[in-house]
Amino acid sequence: MRYFDPHIHMMSRTTDDYENMAAAGVLGVVEPAFWQGQPRTSVGSFVDYFDALIGWERFRASQFGIRHYCTMGLNPKEANDLALAEAVMKILPRYCQKDGVVAVGEIGYDDISENEERFFTEQMQLAMDAELPILIHTPHRDKKRGTLRTIALLRELGVNEEMVLIDHLNEQTLPLVMETGCWRGHSIYPHTKMSEERMVKLLQQYGLEKMVVNSAADWGRSDPLKVPKTGDAMLEAGFSEAEVERVLLENPINFYAQSGRISLQEMTRLKIDQEQLWEENSVLRGQQPIVE
Repeated sequence: MRYFDPHIHMMSRTTDDYENMAAAGVLGVVEPAFWQGQPRTSVGSFVDYFDALIGWERFRASQFGIRHYCTMGLNPKEANDLALAEAVMKILPRYCQKDGVVAVGEIGYDDISENEERFFTEQMQLAMDAELPILIHTPHRDKKRGTLRTIALLRELGVNEEMVLIDHLNEQTLPLVMETGCWRGHSIYPHTKMSEERMVKLLQQYGLEKMVVNSAADWGRSDPLKVPKTGDAMLEAGFSEAEVERVLLENPINFYAQSGRISLQEMTRLKIDQEQLWEENSVLRGQQPIVE
């Protein structure tokens, strides 16, 4: 089986994760710009982070046979530092033009504050100007209200809903998004968010169209193999291999393909060449390089 994880924070993960994902059939990933766990204190820290997403991390993934893409954005959790958020907005447009950047995101609401709405709005306008898809984070708290406000704001701004993926949905919020033209994202987590079994039930109830599944694995308790594990659960529930690949490979890539920077045709396993360097650096620490 072939898989694609459309939302995973690999800078928080180890090389073992890349190796295990490749062995499980994951061909590629999208890494959304993310909150690092504590507040950033200067715009320079965003510059270094964004540079790593399009540089070192893309290289590191390739060294283990995985294609790496990313999205650029100011996370809603960091939108409430007004001066810093304004500085970040000045540098985002140039990063949206970089190779491998397939959307603006993840953006949206956390506390559903005025500042969050301001920068959510500004970033959706940036995405429309850059003709990029939009990856939207729905809040962990008050999720239904945040989802309803997200949909209302999209429509106030006249955003093309086909260019939007609303993520972290559950049984309560998926029906709201089913009433839109947006794509429907679900994060599969140990103990919280969505389980493989619950995801299978949603697919049985609502069908496969525009349904997207990710691990959202980060520095917290999470599992970078949740996409393949969802595939196993789908097969056990009677879905065909073609249906599994539609949801866990084709749907997410077709969403991000609207950027013009990724396609199903290119989604083959990368050959590994660990003799390559990135700015004089290797992923190896004296180990024998693998060259295929």
